[in-house]
Amino acid sequence: MATPLSASAFRAALRAAGVTTTEHGAWSTHNRNTIGPWGPAAGVMLHHTAGASSVGICRTGRPDLPGPLCIAVIAKNGTVHLVGYGRTNHAGPGSQAVYGAVRNGTSLPARPGPDAVDGNAHFYGFEIENRGDGRDPYPEAQLTAVEKVAAAVCRAHGWSADRVIGHKEWTTRKIDPSFPMPAMRARIAKRLGATTGPDPYQPFPGPAFFTFGRRSPVITAMGRRLVAEGCGRYAQGPGPVWTEADRRSYAAWQHKLGYTGADADGIPGRESWAKLRVPRG
Repeated sequence: MATPLSASAFRAALRAAGVTTTEHGAWSTHNRNTIGPWGPAAGVMLHHTAGASSVGICRTGRPDLPGPLCIAVIAKNGTVHLVGYGRTNHAGPGSQAVYGAVRNGTSLPARPGPDAVDGNAHFYGFEIENRGDGRDPYPEAQLTAVEKVAAAVCRAHGWSADRVIGHKEWTTRKIDPSFPMPAMRARIAKRLGATTGPDPYQPFPGPAFFTFGRRSPVITAMGRRLVAEGCGRYAQGPGPVWTEADRRSYAAWQHKLGYTGADADGIPGRESWAKLRVPRG
């Protein structure tokens, strides 16, 4: 996980992505940080507003829920209205299983588990102006803006598109956004530069692959890359069997990337694996 971007870095990321923004009041310091922490950041969460004229509501809140209700509102014409920055009342409690999948770069569960994690603390929240009734369209300008905003945050953190989820994927209490999230993640991945052609690097095999005694040429290739990056902690090797030396070497790589604590436990995650660029074969 990561430290959230500063407000100025976030705005710069949007500008670099070609996003049209409108700033509302002291948006960069308007948040709920006094109520609880914001961070470490795990991903991006998308919502629909369930109504029009939503910028004011998302900025100031409702009688039952103080604002801001998101970081930004993405309007029909593609304009991104910046209404707050930091912890916002957008996600609420959600699934520990989903949270773990987002952090580890693994597949989302078919159905979210019990609400156990404070999503307001760990996700950038964006509201997309739409009634959410299945009849209100999402214009292409709006979908492109969603794609650009999510990709901008992911690029700034070095995240893949798998870090972007919908509120409906976070908890069974919600149905938003009312468009297919796999299709939106595919758009974001394409914008981030993912290719569909031959990839010279070994795909991430998942964290469960890395268990003591696992034998694979992938482990040898990984070890060689760790040595090349100055992270090898091998007395001899590396070899094809996953050992404690592999775990300590990979932990050194995670520390080199800036990970700490449980995020530097020596078990590969999707993002650190992508940055290592383990060759195929």
